[in-house]
Amino acid sequence: METMMDLISLLKKKKVKITEIPKWGTYLRKQWEDNFANHLDNREKQSIFLEDYLWHIFSYEKKNCLKDNQADIAFNKEGKKFCYVFYQHSNDALILENASLLNADDFSNEEDVYVVDKEFKWTYVRTHETGWCGPYFNRKEID
Repeated sequence: METMMDLISLLKKKKVKITEIPKWGTYLRKQWEDNFANHLDNREKQSIFLEDYLWHIFSYEKKNCLKDNQADIAFNKEGKKFCYVFYQHSNDALILENASLLNADDFSNEEDVYVVDKEFKWTYVRTHETGWCGPYFNRKEID
């Protein structure tokens, strides 16, 4: 798996402004859950093991999304001025600015990574099971 430092190096080559935000992972995962899984009650969240992997909301089909190549295409077309990047099992996170050149291939070696815009209107997720589960893309308007 590519380390976050490898991802940072790759993004710097694309002239993306990167701000490392250690310890923000918990906060961003909670914001993600509040924005993309707020239609589920606690029992439903437990039944799909959302606590273990937020992306289960897509793999258990509890929220509409684009999958696989369609997810990559949608993410590549999405305007990306300001994004958060965070991981399921790490509290390290990134703020990306001037990220218009960001694309799905940049995350091809990442696992359980979430990319979301500043307002949490869309998200792109690459899982550790990509090819079987994911990648996924959701824009609130496609629900």
